[in-house]
Amino acid sequence: MDMMRPPTYRGLTVSAGLHATAEATPGRAAIRVGDQALSYGQLAARLRRVTGGIRKLLGRTHGERVLLLAPNCIEYIELVCGLSDAGVIVSTVNPRSNSRDLTALAADCTPRVVFVHPDLDPVARAASLPSVERILVLGPEYESWLAASPEDGIEPELEETDAFALVYTSGTTGRPKGVLLSHRSRTLTFFAMAMEYGCFGPEDRHLSIAPMAHGAGFAFTMAPIFFGGHVEVLPRFDPERVLHSLDRGMFSGTFMVPTHYQAILTLEASVLGRYRGRTPALKSVISNASALPQATKEKIVDYFGEGVLHEAYGSTEGGVVTNLRPHDQLRKMQCVGTPFPCTSIKLLDDEGSEVEPGQVGELYSASPFLFSGYWNLPEETAACMRDGYVSVGDVARRDTEGYLYIVDRKKDMVISGGLNIYPREIEEVLHRHPAIREAAVIGVPDERWGERLRAFIVTRPGLHLDLPELEAFCRDSLSSYKVPREVRIIDELPRNAAGKVLKHQLRRD
Repeated sequence: MDMMRPPTYRGLTVSAGLHATAEATPGRAAIRVGDQALSYGQLAARLRRVTGGIRKLLGRTHGERVLLLAPNCIEYIELVCGLSDAGVIVSTVNPRSNSRDLTALAADCTPRVVFVHPDLDPVARAASLPSVERILVLGPEYESWLAASPEDGIEPELEETDAFALVYTSGTTGRPKGVLLSHRSRTLTFFAMAMEYGCFGPEDRHLSIAPMAHGAGFAFTMAPIFFGGHVEVLPRFDPERVLHSLDRGMFSGTFMVPTHYQAILTLEASVLGRYRGRTPALKSVISNASALPQATKEKIVDYFGEGVLHEAYGSTEGGVVTNLRPHDQLRKMQCVGTPFPCTSIKLLDDEGSEVEPGQVGELYSASPFLFSGYWNLPEETAACMRDGYVSVGDVARRDTEGYLYIVDRKKDMVISGGLNIYPREIEEVLHRHPAIREAAVIGVPDERWGERLRAFIVTRPGLHLDLPELEAFCRDSLSSYKVPREVRIIDELPRNAAGKVLKHQLRRD
């Protein structure tokens, strides 16, 4: 035993809370996906078989990699927890990945096993996976493997600082990187979330919608299970189904990305009216993963009521970094709140000096929730850090009360005629137009100005956008040099699994 540790020491693992609840109240309802449900006792027994099965299959497991390619499903939690209890690092792959994506990921992290949903089995079979020893398909094959596997416990050599997950960044710049997440960082995130949002206790019910393949989607699904609550997972997003579930299920919390809220709020008035005011148990509705336009915030507050909306800002690398609480939603405009618990934030200029309130600087955060580094990319890990603080390239300003405002991504800033323009400011204005559902603004090369602004717009169903009127609308709120000179109407914006707009794809168009 390490003599530096007290005899009572027990390391943090993402499955620890689940095991504790299963031991104390095995019959308590844990998770439901569609018509499938598991109690804590059943869930814990299945994940112990995952632990035993992977050891039987691979022998050495500590530090080995496994790919999990699946949409939200009943097996997701038991696989991530059971594999990580064996010391395995689970790469949770975007279920929208194609075989080429899978080939690239496998070449990077050299997995030994792939667990795949039957709907995505053709993708796995078409990929080049030279390091893979077995592909296990969820369903009958997986259940047979599980039944033949011994139940086993946690890896004796497992440290709480060991990685349990390898999440590939969504590639907003076109180049995904593997982000290593430790047991400690995510477990402490659960505790902070429970304190901040107040909807993850043992008596709470949570409606999970976002893909668990993404870091936030997994965290907001796992947190209620960690604390002995109940979670219902929707296999796919349907806006009316979400409202029906919130009405029927007496849920105390839910997490959605901005595109989910926007889809709900564009439902027909008769549908919205049917469910308005029928969520009395709801304590928190949480938004994260991409910017929530102020116009959408106001509509959420109007529909779900005051006192429930939280907007969290963060990243896979940094975890949750800030949170704007309900009472500030209409007081602090276009704001992402104050630092999350145990989080320190610095806004630095290009020389590394802290900027004054009101000035723009690159946002760096330090907390127990930070990632452990990029997989096999030590130089890129070092490049995003300053003295233990991590940046993902966002620039922000801080007001005199300590509230933070994300200005934009540093790489998305446009320089036109020598003037710095932040597209996010323009997007906020466009989102206020009644005919616009979504908008994204980028800079494109221009011989005269260096760059010019191009706006991509998705209109609301049945509404026409008059471009001269739109220009006048923008000039009411923006300086003339910030008004887009070019507008393209498209059917939808390209997004990743987390709902972030993929601007590198728009730049290729």
